Amino acid sequence: MLRPAAGVITFNGLDLTKEPVHKIVEHGIGMVPDERKVFREMSVLENLEMGAFCRQARRARHATLSRVYEIFPVLEGRKSQQAGTLSGGEQKMLLIARALMSQPKLLLIDELSLGLAPLLVQNLFRTLRQLYESTEIAIVLVEQNVRAALELADRGYVIENGGIVVQGKAQDLLNSKDIKDAYFGVALKA
Repeated sequence: MLRPAAGVITFNGLDLTKEPVHKIVEHGIGMVPDERKVFREMSVLENLEMGAFCRQARRARHATLSRVYEIFPVLEGRKSQQAGTLSGGEQKMLLIARALMSQPKLLLIDELSLGLAPLLVQNLFRTLRQLYESTEIAIVLVEQNVRAALELADRGYVIENGGIVVQGKAQDLLNSKDIKDAYFGVALKA
Protein backbone atom coordinates (compact mmCIF):
# COMPACT_ATOMS: atom_id res chain seq x y z
CA MET A 1 0.00 0.00 0.00
CA LEU A 2 2.98 2.30 0.52
CA ARG A 3 4.64 3.74 -2.56
CA PRO A 4 8.43 3.29 -2.69
CA ALA A 5 10.61 6.40 -2.59
CA ALA A 6 12.65 4.98 -5.47
CA GLY A 7 12.81 1.95 -7.71
CA VAL A 8 10.13 -0.40 -8.95
CA ILE A 9 8.60 -3.67 -7.89
CA THR A 10 7.66 -5.90 -10.81
CA PHE A 11 5.64 -9.08 -11.02
CA ASN A 12 5.23 -10.91 -14.32
CA GLY A 13 6.63 -7.85 -16.09
CA LEU A 14 4.12 -5.44 -14.52
CA ASP A 15 5.28 -2.45 -12.44
CA LEU A 16 3.26 -2.89 -9.25
CA THR A 17 4.29 0.48 -7.84
CA LYS A 18 1.74 2.10 -10.14
CA GLU A 19 -1.11 -0.27 -9.32
CA PRO A 20 -3.78 0.17 -6.63
CA VAL A 21 -3.88 -2.58 -4.00
CA HIS A 22 -6.99 -4.29 -5.39
CA LYS A 23 -5.30 -4.59 -8.79
CA ILE A 24 -2.20 -6.13 -7.20
CA VAL A 25 -4.45 -8.82 -5.73
CA GLU A 26 -6.10 -9.33 -9.14
CA HIS A 27 -2.64 -9.85 -10.65
CA GLY A 28 -2.15 -12.80 -8.30
CA ILE A 29 -0.43 -11.60 -5.14
CA GLY A 30 -1.84 -12.60 -1.75
CA MET A 31 -0.61 -11.26 1.59
CA VAL A 32 -0.61 -12.79 5.06
CA PRO A 33 0.31 -10.00 7.52
CA ASP A 34 2.30 -10.60 10.68
CA GLU A 35 -0.36 -9.16 12.93
CA ARG A 36 -3.72 -10.76 13.47
CA LYS A 37 -5.57 -8.57 10.98
CA VAL A 38 -8.78 -10.55 10.77
CA PHE A 39 -12.09 -8.72 10.50
CA ARG A 40 -12.83 -9.33 14.17
CA GLU A 41 -16.59 -8.68 14.18
CA MET A 42 -17.23 -10.77 11.08
CA SER A 43 -17.59 -14.55 11.04
CA VAL A 44 -14.85 -16.87 9.85
CA LEU A 45 -16.85 -17.53 6.68
CA GLU A 46 -17.34 -13.81 6.04
CA ASN A 47 -13.60 -13.27 6.45
CA LEU A 48 -12.91 -16.01 3.92
CA GLU A 49 -15.43 -14.56 1.48
CA MET A 50 -13.65 -11.20 1.76
CA GLY A 51 -10.56 -12.91 0.38
CA ALA A 52 -12.46 -13.81 -2.80
CA PHE A 53 -13.47 -10.28 -3.71
CA CYS A 54 -11.77 -10.07 -7.13
CA ARG A 55 -13.80 -11.31 -10.09
CA GLN A 56 -11.81 -14.45 -10.90
CA ALA A 57 -11.70 -15.57 -7.26
CA ARG A 58 -15.40 -14.83 -6.75
CA ARG A 59 -16.34 -17.20 -9.57
CA ALA A 60 -14.36 -20.06 -8.02
CA ARG A 61 -15.04 -19.23 -4.36
CA HIS A 62 -17.04 -22.38 -3.57
CA ALA A 63 -14.34 -24.71 -4.88
CA THR A 64 -11.61 -22.63 -3.23
CA LEU A 65 -13.54 -22.61 0.05
CA SER A 66 -13.74 -26.41 -0.05
CA ARG A 67 -9.98 -26.59 -0.62
CA VAL A 68 -9.31 -24.13 2.22
CA TYR A 69 -11.45 -26.23 4.57
CA GLU A 70 -9.42 -29.31 3.57
CA ILE A 71 -6.22 -27.47 4.49
CA PHE A 72 -7.62 -25.97 7.71
CA PRO A 73 -10.53 -28.16 8.89
CA VAL A 74 -10.81 -26.24 12.17
CA LEU A 75 -12.02 -23.21 10.20
CA GLU A 76 -14.94 -25.13 8.75
CA GLY A 77 -16.02 -26.10 12.24
CA ARG A 78 -15.87 -22.46 13.28
CA LYS A 79 -17.25 -20.83 10.13
CA SER A 80 -20.11 -19.11 12.03
CA GLN A 81 -17.89 -17.96 14.90
CA GLN A 82 -16.72 -14.34 15.13
CA ALA A 83 -13.13 -14.19 13.89
CA GLY A 84 -12.03 -12.04 16.81
CA THR A 85 -12.84 -14.86 19.25
CA LEU A 86 -10.47 -17.37 17.58
CA SER A 87 -7.18 -18.27 19.22
CA GLY A 88 -4.01 -16.67 17.87
CA GLY A 89 -3.13 -19.78 15.88
CA GLU A 90 -6.62 -20.06 14.45
CA GLN A 91 -6.48 -16.41 13.42
CA LYS A 92 -3.17 -17.06 11.62
CA MET A 93 -4.81 -20.01 9.82
CA LEU A 94 -7.68 -17.74 8.87
CA LEU A 95 -5.28 -15.13 7.47
CA ILE A 96 -3.55 -17.75 5.32
CA ALA A 97 -6.89 -19.18 4.20
CA ARG A 98 -8.27 -15.72 3.39
CA ALA A 99 -5.22 -15.01 1.23
CA LEU A 100 -5.67 -18.37 -0.52
CA MET A 101 -9.27 -17.43 -1.33
CA SER A 102 -7.92 -14.81 -3.76
CA GLN A 103 -6.27 -17.64 -5.75
CA PRO A 104 -2.78 -16.14 -5.61
CA LYS A 105 0.15 -17.04 -7.81
CA LEU A 106 2.46 -15.53 -5.19
CA LEU A 107 1.77 -15.69 -1.45
CA LEU A 108 3.65 -13.23 0.77
CA ILE A 109 3.75 -14.31 4.42
CA ASP A 110 5.12 -12.03 7.10
CA GLU A 111 6.32 -13.61 10.37
CA LEU A 112 4.38 -16.87 10.32
CA SER A 113 5.58 -17.92 13.78
CA LEU A 114 5.16 -14.60 15.60
CA GLY A 115 3.47 -15.13 18.96
CA LEU A 116 2.48 -18.74 18.33
CA ALA A 117 3.16 -21.92 20.31
CA PRO A 118 6.01 -24.06 18.91
CA LEU A 119 3.76 -27.03 18.08
CA LEU A 120 1.39 -24.82 16.11
CA VAL A 121 4.36 -23.24 14.31
CA GLN A 122 5.54 -26.73 13.26
CA ASN A 123 2.07 -27.54 11.94
CA LEU A 124 1.85 -24.27 10.00
CA PHE A 125 5.28 -24.83 8.43
CA ARG A 126 4.22 -28.36 7.48
CA THR A 127 1.02 -26.96 5.94
CA LEU A 128 3.04 -24.44 3.92
CA ARG A 129 5.28 -27.22 2.62
CA GLN A 130 2.24 -29.25 1.55
CA LEU A 131 0.71 -26.18 -0.06
CA TYR A 132 3.89 -25.49 -1.99
CA GLU A 133 4.17 -29.10 -3.13
CA SER A 134 0.51 -29.49 -4.12
CA THR A 135 -0.07 -26.17 -5.91
CA GLU A 136 1.73 -23.81 -8.23
CA ILE A 137 1.75 -21.03 -5.66
CA ALA A 138 5.14 -19.42 -5.04
CA ILE A 139 5.67 -18.46 -1.41
CA VAL A 140 7.84 -15.67 -0.01
CA LEU A 141 8.20 -16.03 3.73
CA VAL A 142 9.68 -13.35 5.98
CA GLU A 143 10.55 -15.15 9.18
CA GLN A 144 12.82 -14.68 12.20
CA ASN A 145 12.82 -18.42 12.93
CA VAL A 146 15.76 -18.87 10.57
CA ARG A 147 16.19 -22.62 10.97
CA ALA A 148 12.51 -23.42 10.32
CA ALA A 149 12.38 -21.03 7.38
CA LEU A 150 15.49 -22.47 5.75
CA GLU A 151 14.26 -26.04 6.29
CA LEU A 152 11.12 -25.06 4.36
CA ALA A 153 12.65 -22.89 1.64
CA ASP A 154 14.42 -23.49 -1.64
CA ARG A 155 16.32 -20.20 -1.37
CA GLY A 156 17.13 -17.92 1.52
CA TYR A 157 18.02 -14.27 1.92
CA VAL A 158 19.42 -12.78 5.11
CA ILE A 159 18.48 -9.13 5.46
CA GLU A 160 20.15 -6.77 7.90
CA ASN A 161 19.42 -3.06 8.14
CA GLY A 162 17.28 -3.18 5.01
CA GLY A 163 19.85 -4.86 2.76
CA ILE A 164 20.57 -8.42 1.66
CA VAL A 165 23.83 -9.54 3.29
CA VAL A 166 23.73 -13.25 2.41
CA GLN A 167 21.74 -15.23 -0.13
CA GLY A 168 21.80 -18.67 -1.62
CA LYS A 169 20.27 -22.11 -1.65
CA ALA A 170 18.48 -22.70 1.62
CA GLN A 171 20.32 -25.97 2.27
CA ASP A 172 23.69 -24.23 1.83
CA LEU A 173 22.66 -21.48 4.25
CA LEU A 174 21.30 -24.05 6.70
CA ASN A 175 24.69 -25.79 6.71
CA SER A 176 26.74 -22.57 6.92
CA LYS A 177 28.73 -22.19 10.14
CA ASP A 178 28.45 -18.39 9.92
CA ILE A 179 24.66 -18.56 9.63
CA LYS A 180 24.41 -21.10 12.45
CA ASP A 181 26.62 -18.96 14.72
CA ALA A 182 24.79 -15.72 13.93
CA TYR A 183 21.16 -16.83 13.75
CA PHE A 184 20.56 -20.17 15.43
CA GLY A 185 21.21 -18.93 18.95
CA VAL A 186 24.16 -21.20 19.73
CA ALA A 187 27.80 -20.87 18.82
CA LEU A 188 29.22 -24.06 17.41
CA LYS A 189 32.60 -25.49 18.44
CA ALA A 190 35.27 -25.37 15.78
